[in-house]
This record gives sequence, structure tokens and C-alpha cells, in this order.
Amino acid sequence: MNLNQVTLPVRDMDASTEFYRRLGFLQIVDTPHYVRFACPDDGATFSLSLAADLADSKNLNGAIIYFEHQELDAWVAEVQQRGIQFEQLPTNQSYLWREASLRDPSGNKIKLYWAGENRLNPSWRVDKKYQA
Repeated sequence: MNLNQVTLPVRDMDASTEFYRRLGFLQIVDTPHYVRFACPDDGATFSLSLAADLADSKNLNGAIIYFEHQELDAWVAEVQQRGIQFEQLPTNQSYLWREASLRDPSGNKIKLYWAGENRLNPSWRVDKKYQA
């Protein structure tokens, strides 16, 4: 099993599509109500779905989407040059990830990060499986 697709609700498809292309993602589906992007490194995808009737809130659904890149600081500097504004520049976190945070035009929270080996194997890792 592997997670490959996340869909975010957006209020303005044109602004959101342009935002994610400026972040460096390749747009592979384009309709008025749905677009999909490919991540440049590993073939994972994510999409946007038009939801114009969403309540006006800072974070539409409470979800946070994470995009990992080994050269985080260089990536952040590159997208800043494209006019992307960040709420937090790359910062080392207590859980051993380095993260920057921002919001898309619809208010969805995004984290750009690098965790390296700590993403799957932090020192506090546990391995629990369902047991009937």
C-alpha cells in the first residue's frame, strides 16, 4: 500500500493552479473544476478540486499537505524568487524535520520540508500492526 493522491479544495482554480505551477509542479490534468499535478521527483500526484461554496476560514479543512525536497533551503529560495510568500522560512523542528510553511490562495496550509531518514525512522519509531 502507498499513498499517492491527495486532493485539496480550492476557491479560485486559476489562482491556485498558477500558484502550484510556480512552486514547480507539473500540471497534468486541466478542467474548470479539477486539476492534477505530478511531483517532479517521484511520480506522486496531487490535485485541486473547485469548492467555491467553502466557508471563509484560514485553513479550509484542517489538513496540511507536505512536500519533501532534499535541498529544502534552495527550493524555498527558488520559489521566493517566483513571488511565493512564506509564513515560516526553513526551521529545524524538535521532531527532527526541517520545515517551511505557507498557504495557497485558498488558505490550504502547505509545509515544504526535509526529514531524511527521520521521516520513516525517527529514534522514537514504533512498529504496530493490527492484530485480530
